[in-house]
Parts: sequence; structure tokens; C-alpha cells
Amino acid sequence: MDEIGPAFVVRFRRVLRAGPVRSRMADPRFSAVPLRRSLLIRLLAVSALVSVCSITVTAWVVLHTTAVALGGERGQALADEDRVYDSLMGYAATHTSWSGVRSTVERLGRQAGHRVVLTAEDGRVLAESAPERGHVFRPPAKATAVVNPLSVDAQLGTTAPGADGVQFSGTPGSAAPAIDPRAVGPFGLSAHDAGRLRMVASRVAKCVDDDMGVQARVQLLPSGRPRVIVPGIDDDGSVFTRPCAVSVLNRPVTSEVKPLETLNSLVNACLRHRNTQTVILNIAGGWSSHSTPAPSGEAVSSCLTTSRAQQLAPYVAPEALLYVDSDSRTATTFFDLSATNRSKIAGWAAVVVLVTVIVTSLAGIRLVRPLRMVTMAATRMEDGDLTARVPVRGRDEVARLSAAFNAMSERREKLEVLRRDMTNDIAHELRTPVSNLRGWLEAVEDGLARPDPALVTSLLGQALQLQHIIDDLRDLSAAEAGELRLSPAPVRVAELLLSVVTAGQAAAVPAGVRLRSEADPSITVGADPVRLRQMVDNLVSNAIRHTPAGGTVTLRARAEHQDGPGSHDTEHRGPGRNAVVIDVSDTGCGIAPAELPHVFDRFWRAEKSRNRRSGGSGLGLAIVRRLAEAHGGSVTVSSTVGTGSTFTLDLPL
Repeated sequence: MDEIGPAFVVRFRRVLRAGPVRSRMADPRFSAVPLRRSLLIRLLAVSALVSVCSITVTAWVVLHTTAVALGGERGQALADEDRVYDSLMGYAATHTSWSGVRSTVERLGRQAGHRVVLTAEDGRVLAESAPERGHVFRPPAKATAVVNPLSVDAQLGTTAPGADGVQFSGTPGSAAPAIDPRAVGPFGLSAHDAGRLRMVASRVAKCVDDDMGVQARVQLLPSGRPRVIVPGIDDDGSVFTRPCAVSVLNRPVTSEVKPLETLNSLVNACLRHRNTQTVILNIAGGWSSHSTPAPSGEAVSSCLTTSRAQQLAPYVAPEALLYVDSDSRTATTFFDLSATNRSKIAGWAAVVVLVTVIVTSLAGIRLVRPLRMVTMAATRMEDGDLTARVPVRGRDEVARLSAAFNAMSERREKLEVLRRDMTNDIAHELRTPVSNLRGWLEAVEDGLARPDPALVTSLLGQALQLQHIIDDLRDLSAAEAGELRLSPAPVRVAELLLSVVTAGQAAAVPAGVRLRSEADPSITVGADPVRLRQMVDNLVSNAIRHTPAGGTVTLRARAEHQDGPGSHDTEHRGPGRNAVVIDVSDTGCGIAPAELPHVFDRFWRAEKSRNRRSGGSGLGLAIVRRLAEAHGGSVTVSSTVGTGSTFTLDLPL
């Protein structure tokens, strides 16, 4: 082994003094880290900030949610009140008194979850949904609503059918919607009249569909009278003047004649009182006037509303007061932004921040400790200690980092061993020819030897040996760096093998080795001719060196289709391909099974001594492997001790 340098001895003694477990916290690279850059401090700061933000947001969300809940409860209460009001308004519009309303009020109270009370104008209780025994109902200062079907509360409104505009018969028109549409009074149709008009209305709707191509529909009004709705056409009755019109829809039935005359008289009396011309009402809700000038629509609408209320008064229940108690449904919040509650929020925020800091500190310390161990091991490796390792605990990210560091450290240690071995091998390979050249040249210089042709030939051989080693190292380095340039071209394999055999005779004949080749002349492969020749030459040269006198080296080539698992090298091959296989077999001493995995390593040799029977560089097989991989192929070896070896070069077509 080469002499160990003094620098290496000094470094080795330093490592021994330090020891593998010496703490390095006193190293400036550790103590000089600013506190604000510490991973633990930053982790604590972030956790505290997150805690404060989360508490603040939570408080805001609670207050906002409570406000929304209050608004939702209020909206629900208003909806319940509207539903109760509408139901009682429908009852009043279809009954002349409140005598039977108790069951309706109780049902509405159960459905809404409120206490519903209906009283007369004088305060007398008409009906109550949940009366309290022994306690007389005392109405609040203001009623929830006034139930009067002849004067609808515009804020509560109504959801009854036909509420989109009401005439005296419940049909749309120009009158103001102050009267509940369900209050029809004497204009209510009998079942017979209503059924007959519905049949007529259905025929009109079908006629409109066929004649105009518009989908018409029939709407049934609270009075029982139907009307035909045509989308896109103003609802003024003009549709009935079209070819599909049926005059009976515009004429009152027998039961409607007298109420219509009475209403017409009331309206005209009102108009005359206003010094306005009279009009003629029709059952469809319109009016006409033969006078000039005609009365204004506003005057007719006002008189019509007043007259309808006067005519319907005997047919509806008297005005009543509605009280809906919704206190049991009122939402409350458990805190507000008072001084006391602000202090409570601040206290809980401090507790949460404190707990978060403590938990984060424990987690941070546990997280930082293995990271520091990795840093210390990396520093030891930087100082030259290739045995530095980190204990692996757990299965988290830090444990994976430690395992990756250990793998890297082991890999670096192995690479360092290989580097040293390769350096020693290169030095040994170059030392012999260089020493021979120097010795003979010094002998010639000192006059101890004459530069005759034999000496010059010997020195030239040593120089060629050096050149061969240098060329092999250059090719191997280029192949490993991926910088090897290939110039693929069609190559006839049989001709290539024959030329290799011919050139190899110069080395085979003196060694007493027989060379022969067997190949199909039609086999052609796409490869770099120079590099392919170099690969086969190296395999043949290696076989000749390891075959005793009287042995045989055989070159064979064949084309085959390989199906993945059955191929020579499944690592570089996809499923199914055509390939050319070149075998170089010898009848030499063979290679032991334990040595087969190392055959293609640099400077590998089966005999451990450095003496070789012939002058190979020890790089030939390594170069063959790299060149084969550069072509997308592979090279493998099989051997039997005492029988011989076969090297197989596998290249894609």
C-alpha cells in the first residue's frame, strides 16, 4: 500500500481526539445562529399568531352568527304571523261571523308554535289558541294586525288565489286590491254554473292554442268563475273578441245578474255624487260608458272599491283584532361586547395562547432535537468522519430524513473506498510502464545500455501500454458522463466477427489459442461500427488472456425475439423486442460465482495479486458494459469454474 501522507495522519489524530459523540454546540456555526432565525422561535411565533387570529375570528363568528340567528328568528316570526293573518282573513271572507273560528285559531297556534288570540273591537276575546287557566287575556297596546277582509293590510298581504288583482267577482281589473279576493259575497257561483263555465273556458283555451300557437291556461277564481290566461296579452278581456271567443264567458249567469245590477247602481250613485258620468259594468271586471266625456278610471276605481265594500259587508265577518305572541321563539345570545364579556374573551384568549405555546414548545423541542443530531453528523462528515450516522426513531418526516442521511453517508463511505481503490489501481497500472521507460532511458543516458532497435521496440511497447490505459480511462469517463458520441449505421455482424477473428490471430497464435466465429451472414444491427468493434475486441482479448494453450475462443451471433422476462436483461428492456445476441465463449479457467457480480467493475481481476500473465488495463470489461448501455443494450456473463466463461452482448435491432 502507498505511503500515508502526514496531512492524513494529522486529520486522523484530530478525529480520534474529538470522538464520535463529542458535542459541537460550542462550534461558532451553531452559537452564531440568531435567535430570530431559530426554528423553534419561529414555530412558537407562528403558533401564537394563529391562536390569536383563531380566537378573534371565532368571537366574531359567534357574534355574527347570533345576529344572523336573531334575524332569522325574527323573519320566521313574521312569516308565521303572515300565515296566521292570511288564514284568518280567508275565514272572515267566507263567513258572516266568528262563531266557529275557535278550532281554526287552535290549529294555527299549534302549527306556528305561538299563542294566537282573536278579539272583537271592544276587547272581547273571540278565540284563543292556548288560554291560561285563571288568567284573563290582557291585550298589549298594539295589535299584531286588524282582520278585515274589506281592508287588507298591505304589509302582511295575502297568498290566496286571485290575489294578483281583484274585481268585484274576484277577477283582475283596475280596482285597488284593498278587498280580499276570497270575499265574493253574492257573486259566488253554484257548482252547476261553475262546472259549465269551466268546460267553455277549456274549449276557449284549446282554440287559442290551435289558432294563435300560444299555450293558454284556465284559472279558477274564488267565486268559481274561470278565466283564460294568454301569456303576452293584456288581461283586459280582448282575447274573447278573437275568433276563439265564446260570448257566454263575458255574460253573467242568472245568479250574477241581480248582484251585478245592484253593484252598478251603487257605483253610478257614487259617480253622480261626484258629478261624473255613469258607467256600465260587465261581469269580466271591465266597464264602459256611452257618455262624453267618459269618467276617469281613477274615479270609477274609487267608487267601485267603496261600492263593493258596501255590497259585501253583510257577507263577511266583522272586523277583529289579531294578537300573535312570539316571545317563546325569541333567540338570545350568551354574550355581547360588554366590558365583562370583553374581559372574558381576553381571558380565554390568554389561556388558549398559553396552552398553544406550551404544546408547541414541547413539539418544537422534539422536532429540533433530531434535526440538530443530523446537523452534527453532517458536520462530522464534513470534517472527514465518514462513519457519522444518525439514530432513526419513529416513522415521521424527520425519521425519513435521518434514514436518508444514513444512506447517503454509507454511500459516500463506499464511494470513498472505491475512489481510493481506483486511485491505487491506476497508480499501479501506470507505475510499471512508467518505471520501465524511466529506467531504460536513464540507462541509455548513463551509457549502460545502447539504444538499439530491440530497446526502442521495448520502449515503444511500454508507451503503447500507457496510451492504451489512458484511452480506456478516457472512453470510460465519457461513457459514464453521458458524453460518448455514437454514429449508428447498419453493420453486418458476420463480417465484423470475421474481422475481429482475423485481427485477434496476432495475439491468439503465440498463446496457442484457437479463434473461430459462427454467424448468419444476413444478420444486420444498427450500431456504431467503431464502438461495436471495440466491444467485441475487448471481449475477445479478455477471453484470449484467460484461455490456456490449446483452448478455443468462439464467437457466435444470432437474431432473436425477446419477450421481456425471457431476455438477458429485463432492467433495460420493455416487453417484446428484436435483438442481436453476440456470444464470446472460452474454454479457460472460469470465474467463481462470488466474483461474477464484480466482473464489470473497474480494474477487477479474479486473481487478487497484481501480477498478470499479460498486460491488460483492467478497464476493458467496464468499457464494454458502458458502451452496451449507450447502445440501449446490455452485457452479461455466465461461467463455470474449470470449464470456461461466456460473455453475452445483447443489442437491439
